[in-house]
Amino acid sequence: MPKNKTEYAAEQTAEKVTEFDCLVVTNVQVYPFKEGASMGKIKALARVVLNDQLQLTGLRVVDGSNGFFVGYPNDPFYKGEEYRSIFFPITKECREHIENCILEKYQEVVGAA
Repeated sequence: MPKNKTEYAAEQTAEKVTEFDCLVVTNVQVYPFKEGASMGKIKALARVVLNDQLQLTGLRVVDGSNGFFVGYPNDPFYKGEEYRSIFFPITKECREHIENCILEKYQEVVGAA
């Protein structure tokens, strides 16, 4: 029986998802602020490279009420009441992978200073 466009697209998407379960962080650079800098809860900026193919910049290491987390860049032209991120991981696994890599590098850089 021939497939309609929706079934074909779903099948193609399923194949791609299994092929790339999670992007791998291949390089991390963290730039901590000096103690005197008054950036509030933002402790560092970070840059990551995924699969040696895609670079994400403007990530922030933030000291929140529940510990450190990674914040993603916001759209500066968005006029709504909420923030709107320019890019962000879709899956929990990918978000955790990126966050763990950045926070480990942050601890390494801060500990060495």
